[in-house]
Amino acid sequence: MALDKNGIAKRIAQEVKDGYYVNLGIGIPTLVANFVRDDIEVEFQSENGILGMGPFPFDGEEDPDLINAGKQTITALPGASFFDSAMSFGMIRGQHVDLTILGAMEVAENGDIANWKIPGKMVKGMGGAMDLVASAENIIVAMMHTNREGESKLLKRCTLPLTGVGCVTKIVTNLAVLEVTEKGFKLLERAPGVSVEEIKEATEGTLIVEGEIPEMKL
Repeated sequence: MALDKNGIAKRIAQEVKDGYYVNLGIGIPTLVANFVRDDIEVEFQSENGILGMGPFPFDGEEDPDLINAGKQTITALPGASFFDSAMSFGMIRGQHVDLTILGAMEVAENGDIANWKIPGKMVKGMGGAMDLVASAENIIVAMMHTNREGESKLLKRCTLPLTGVGCVTKIVTNLAVLEVTEKGFKLLERAPGVSVEEIKEATEGTLIVEGEIPEMKL
């Protein structure tokens, strides 16, 4: 059975290690904070100027002055700090963020990512995505494997305007966990109940399958 958005976030949370500084993009990535293990310490950073974000607030407990870069209300953990966006982007450009988790519209088999613009549709701007992908060395993408028409979003080449070139290291979709390699998408894990054949059919880019592919442990 394919994962929902929370399932994708739960699997990505396993990639977060003790002591990491992590930037969460808009969309599915923001859910990752809800699934990080309780026995590790992680600092979540948002490019609008906060270090130490916590999980989303419960209904009725929102603080309208406390938001992330996507204008969603958030919580702040004890010891959290607030600063201007110049300092926040200084952290990003200075490579002080250990893990960046982003959403995407398309990812190419060479690690290119398109996640900010669809031609003809109005957007508010690219946000901090281009700074993040240009500076980060560890980028995990959280996305659906196909679009609403059932067409693959894991492609040989991106068709939308690029956010970054050759920068994605790993992808977690509703169907699979994949590593970006020089030869293409290497299949590491499959979602519970999802077959390798289903993943092959949903992947336009080169898919590398070696040996038995285990199911994700959630």
